[in-house]
Amino acid sequence: MTTYGTIPTESHRPSNLCIISNAKEKIELSLGTRRSWGQMMQLQSFNLPITFSESVQKIKTNAAFFRYNYAIIILFILFLSLLWHPISLIVFIIMMAAWMFLYFLRDDPLVVVGSVISDKVVMVILLMATIIILSLTNVTENIIYAMLLGAVVILVHGAFRNIDDLMFVEDEEGFGSAGILGSRDNIATVPLKNAASPSFSTSQSSI
Repeated sequence: MTTYGTIPTESHRPSNLCIISNAKEKIELSLGTRRSWGQMMQLQSFNLPITFSESVQKIKTNAAFFRYNYAIIILFILFLSLLWHPISLIVFIIMMAAWMFLYFLRDDPLVVVGSVISDKVVMVILLMATIIILSLTNVTENIIYAMLLGAVVILVHGAFRNIDDLMFVEDEEGFGSAGILGSRDNIATVPLKNAASPSFSTSQSSI
């Protein structure tokens, strides 16, 4: 009896376990390399700001550099505030899927109707959408407390975390003239605290 044309019983498609494992590795790799948590929490990098203007500058710089980490902190605090609200928690998990695919795990620029949407805009839109949708589940008070606590954590870290050792890749952060669509051949690494200075912008525009 011939067996020509029969379909092999063994499938070469990846199993569900492999798919889950690959997704887990991608999530861990992406979240772990966006900005190192170890770099964020280096004890030797913390010092007291001397003036109010220095505090503001440090907060703005750290917010630009550690925005992925700060977003995770806010979402984690928000998650903890919803533990005793099952419906709101389900909605939050659904929104987290949007965060993962549109913000944390996205490697390429987000393009909508031919326009490039920066990471900062995506983060603000997702955060506002998360807050608005969750508020419809009658947890407004929890959201307010979570956001206030998250803001305090970020402000304290931003004000005390030294910025002298922070470096950024120009195209990655969207500073200067290259922006998010800049050529990868022109990538430059410079101190982040000098990225927004007038002299830096002038020198970049003259290139």
